[in-house]
Amino acid sequence: MQTHEERPDDRHIAYRSGVAARLAGLSAETLRVWERRYQLSDTERSASGQRLYSAEQVRRLGLLKQLVDQGHAIGVLAGLSVEQLHGLISTPAKSQRADGPIRVAVVGASLARRIAARGRETLDIAVQHSCAQLEHVASLPPDAQVEVLLIELSELHESALPAIMTARDAAGGAAVVVLYRFGASATIRSLRAKGCLAARIPAELDELVVLCHSALAGERLPPPQQAAVPKLRFDEHMLFTITAAGSGLACECPKHLAELLMMVGSFERYSAQCASRNEDDAQLHKELEHAAGHARAILETAMEQLARAEGLPMP
Repeated sequence: MQTHEERPDDRHIAYRSGVAARLAGLSAETLRVWERRYQLSDTERSASGQRLYSAEQVRRLGLLKQLVDQGHAIGVLAGLSVEQLHGLISTPAKSQRADGPIRVAVVGASLARRIAARGRETLDIAVQHSCAQLEHVASLPPDAQVEVLLIELSELHESALPAIMTARDAAGGAAVVVLYRFGASATIRSLRAKGCLAARIPAELDELVVLCHSALAGERLPPPQQAAVPKLRFDEHMLFTITAAGSGLACECPKHLAELLMMVGSFERYSAQCASRNEDDAQLHKELEHAAGHARAILETAMEQLARAEGLPMP
């Protein structure tokens, strides 16, 4: 009986990376991260240099996705054959991490102290190396066997990106988690495009374990749950009515506030309709729409108070 590898027609079917990712249930970004970090497949290349996946390779990617969803670490699975992957399908994921806690290198004195204070016994993280600056990662011992590089940067600036990439190379291509308090959206998107996981510095250290597992699996963080935006209370027709009714007042606040409301409402609608270049861009526009919606709701409350105080028409 032929195995999956022996099917002759598999060799004549080639899928581009985006199609292969979709068939395997992966995002194209996750597939890129897995390939770069773990060299999953000996793929062929198209004339334009794009990876081409056989049907067998797509099946293997699907198995990897299934096992990662069950809790297995992609770093453990990457070197296994299709038969070995099939054998793990019904195996509990916990038994696959026989090597103990996740081995990490920590950049940032504050984070290292927090982890040390918590203690290894209650946190599934083993610090192999710690240093205060990104430049010091080069001093990692060659046998450190670091799985995740945890980098704490209170203020994340674009100028730090080259140093982060250099540190990743010095850590042997380990998965990277960048923790920040403040950072520009463009810088965070650049990090994610390079296969790094970026997240705000967690208040609870238990979140670090989740972040490390996500980084090892090449996963993206789900967008945070956001409060629903209140419905529109003042449309442009109503704002024009208020402006006209308040034109006889000595105070021009109704007019100025109505203009602000129209501008914020317009930007809210624009963000909802703006074309997105990629998934990160789409998420950014959703966040902008959400922020503008909440700003609009705050201004509407102010307009309601102003209208009642001045005796202006209400919706």
